[in-house]
Amino acid sequence: MKEAIVLLNMGGPNNLREVEMFLTNMFNDPAIIRTKSTLLRRLIAGIITLTRTEKSQEIYRSIGGKSPIVDHTVSLVEKLQSQIGEEIVVDFVMRYTPPMAQEVCTKLKEQGIQKVYLIPLYPQYSSTTTASSIDDFEATARSIGWFPIMVEIKHFFTNATYNECLLALIKDALGGDDSHEFDLIFSAHGLPQKIVDEGDPYQRQVAAHVEIMKDIFHREGIYFRGVHLAYQSKVGPMKWLEPSLESMLHTLTKKKVIIVPIAFTIDNSETDFELSIEYAEIAHELGFTQYRVARCPNDHPLFVQTLKELFEKMR
Repeated sequence: MKEAIVLLNMGGPNNLREVEMFLTNMFNDPAIIRTKSTLLRRLIAGIITLTRTEKSQEIYRSIGGKSPIVDHTVSLVEKLQSQIGEEIVVDFVMRYTPPMAQEVCTKLKEQGIQKVYLIPLYPQYSSTTTASSIDDFEATARSIGWFPIMVEIKHFFTNATYNECLLALIKDALGGDDSHEFDLIFSAHGLPQKIVDEGDPYQRQVAAHVEIMKDIFHREGIYFRGVHLAYQSKVGPMKWLEPSLESMLHTLTKKKVIIVPIAFTIDNSETDFELSIEYAEIAHELGFTQYRVARCPNDHPLFVQTLKELFEKMR
């Protein structure tokens, strides 16, 4: 039986021309804009895209003219492929920008793949990310008459190797400095409170993940001045998860901080721009003498090992 591992992620513009595509596809996703009316969703998506495209292009222009997410993912796939061996195909699908499910499903069907292991690159489960990506892949496969056996994983924030990877990245950000001098903020992508109230487990899993990392710090003898959880990337006027990262920065009296993007595995505009540039400016205005952002796992050897472990557990 021919098998494939497919990594799933949100995606990001491969160039400035794709910014409009990215926004259009994202805000037309029923998991993002939750209205029963497709027409109303299209209207809302159109308005958001119209008002945000130019500003978003400026953001991507400031970090090299594209999202870094695809290049990092290509490297990750190549390294995972070398660990898995050539008999298992390793590929990836982006939700809102190429390579999308239609392209990849067609390719895998033509290759005669009969079993697929779906690994969403979201450590914690959310209906807006994990479920959206899995549902899209499965629906696309059915639409082209391809019916492989599909095995999926919904979260991996409890995986010990993954958390060792996060620890290594946090140590890299700390360098040789004294952890007692720093506050550490785990920054998670925000979510409307309404979605959490409807039963989405994302907030609970993020909070549980923070507690796991605190236990690891204690085991390693690493003690920060404080360890906090905050949320970033709020869009629109509705109530989102709190506290916001900005409000958290305002509360810190010791002006040395390390930010850890706990909900992202691959660096993207939310890390390379929002955290590393936008919030860095806010921190500077607040008088922070040290403001550091830990890198995402990207193609780190321990993240490659994590994905290999997940696959072997699913198989």
